[in-house]
Amino acid sequence: MTTAHHPIHYPIAIVGAGLGGLTLASVLHAHGIEAALYDLEASPAARGQGGMLDIHEESGQAALRAAGLYEEFRALVHPGGEAMRVLDKDAVVRREEADDGDGGRPEVERGHLRDLLLGSLPDGAVRWGVKVTGARPLGGGRHEVTLADGSTFTTDLLIGADGAWSRIRPLVSDATPGYSGLSFVEADLLDADVRHPDSAAVVGGGMLFALGKGKGFLAHRESDGSLHVYTALKVPEDWIDSIDFTGENGENGENVEGVQGAEGVKDAAVAKASVLEHFADWDKSLQALIADADGVLIPRRIHTLPIGHRWDRVPGVTLLGDAAHLMSPFAGEGANLAMLDGAELAAAIAARPDATEAALAAYEEALFPRSESAAAESAESLMVCFRDDAPQGLLDMFGHID
Repeated sequence: MTTAHHPIHYPIAIVGAGLGGLTLASVLHAHGIEAALYDLEASPAARGQGGMLDIHEESGQAALRAAGLYEEFRALVHPGGEAMRVLDKDAVVRREEADDGDGGRPEVERGHLRDLLLGSLPDGAVRWGVKVTGARPLGGGRHEVTLADGSTFTTDLLIGADGAWSRIRPLVSDATPGYSGLSFVEADLLDADVRHPDSAAVVGGGMLFALGKGKGFLAHRESDGSLHVYTALKVPEDWIDSIDFTGENGENGENVEGVQGAEGVKDAAVAKASVLEHFADWDKSLQALIADADGVLIPRRIHTLPIGHRWDRVPGVTLLGDAAHLMSPFAGEGANLAMLDGAELAAAIAARPDATEAALAAYEEALFPRSESAAAESAESLMVCFRDDAPQGLLDMFGHID
C-alpha cells in the first residue's frame, strides 16, 4: 500500500537569511515563535560579507533592541568609524569630522552583525545552500514554494527577504529593479597603515567622500585595518560589460555580492586602467585607491525599485528589505530598513497570533510610507553627490557653507 506524499509544511517560512530575514527570525524567536529560513548561500562563511554599516538609532539599533541583542552589538562597534572626510578631485579637504564617540550611527562590519543575529537563533534554523525558484498560492493564504532540486514545501505565511531579484516579489507585485545610472567598482587595500600608508591617510579613520562631476570615491576603514573602496561612476548600464573584470558581475551594492576567484588577480591591471581613465585629471593620492588595490576589482551595477513601490494586500505573503524597497546606498538606509522591517513584522505577528492578515496589513501600512521616504532621500542624495559642482552638494547637505 502506498501513502500520499505530503510536502514539508511550516507555519512561517522566510526566504533569505540576510540581515532583514535574520532580524525577523531573531525577534520572532524572542517571542517564542519559530520560523524556517532558506538561503542560497552554501554556508554562513560562503563568501565575505564586505563593508561597514552605520547602524542608525531609530532603525537598525531599534531592531537590535527588539531582538535583545543591543548590548552585544555595542561590543562589535568599530571605534573611530564615525569619522568622516569630504575631498574634492584635487584631494583638497573640504570638510572633516572626528568621531568623538557619542554619535548616533556607530559603524560595524556587516559580517559581524550577521553572525550576531545568526547566533541568536536555534541550531538549524537556516537551511543553507537552497535556492528558491518560485512560489504559488494554494488558497486561504497558504503557498507552495519550489526549490531548485524540484522539491517543494508549503507554508501558512511566506516572507520574501530575498533581496533585489526576489523570487517572492512576483506574488504581490510586477515591479522589477531598474538601473540607477550609477555603477560601483569595489576594491580593497589590505593592511593599509603598513602597506598603503598614503591611502590610509587619505581615507582617515572612518568614511571618505572624494567627489567630482558624475564620479567619485567612497571609502571606509574596516576594523581589520583594511580600506574598502567604492569607485562610483555615472555610466551607461552596459559599461561594466565592456571591461574584463575576470569574474561574475554583481548586481547591487546592498544585496548581491560579486564573486571572483584569485586567478583574476593577474588581469586586474587591465580593469584598473579602464577605471582610472575616468580619473585622469584627479589627484594621484585618489587614483591610488584603485591603482594600488589588492586583488581583483568587483563591478556592481546599482539598481533600484520605483520610489513608492507598494502592493495590495495578498493573503499569506509579504516582503521586507530590498525585496520590498531596493534603493541606492546614498541614504545609508538599506540594511537599517531591512532590520527595522524584520523587527516590525515580527512584532506585528507576535501581537496578533490568531490574526495573520491583520498583522500583515498593519506592518505594510507602516512599511510603505517609511520606505518611500527613504527611497526618495536616497535618490536625491545620489543626484546631489555627483552633480556638476560636486562635492558642494554634499557639503550643503551637511549644513556647511564654504
